[in-house]
Amino acid sequence: MKGRAVVLMGFMGTGKSEVGRRLAQRLGRSFVDTDHAIEERAGKRVAAIFADDGEAAFRRLEREAVADAASRGGVVIAVGGGAVLDPENVRRLRDSGVLVHLTARPEIIVRRVGDGGGRPLLRDDPRAAVTRLLAERGPAYAAVADVTIDTSERNAGQVVEEIQQALERSERWKSST
Repeated sequence: MKGRAVVLMGFMGTGKSEVGRRLAQRLGRSFVDTDHAIEERAGKRVAAIFADDGEAAFRRLEREAVADAASRGGVVIAVGGGAVLDPENVRRLRDSGVLVHLTARPEIIVRRVGDGGGRPLLRDDPRAAVTRLLAERGPAYAAVADVTIDTSERNAGQVVEEIQQALERSERWKSST
């Protein structure tokens, strides 16, 4: 497929997967959720990978999933919240497409992820973990994003519309279509 990929990145609970599915449908492109690709490859859920094999093993699988997704060209990709902490992932994603950072206020994220069940980095104290991880990861997201969209008060359809408008204004996007 021709054109650049659209890469949705950001913290958990910001809507990457739902927005990604809808955006892919709107653009007539395939959708790749790297967390789902990791689960398929490993044969178990992300939480089980963290519990059984550790975060380092998960990050290796994530690097492989990002490389695979980025090589496809012209797709919509949703990457896990920590994917952009790896410089190799960032290079691959940047080379493949336009990076869209979805963000939300901490209290909105906590409401969306609930008690953190199935989210290994949140299990003990979701509110404290969200605050800490946002502080750690926020600068990484901001440093690589071509576009940043706050999803706090928007539904998935509104976010898709805003992404599409941002893409139409993006020189990186225009140069590939």
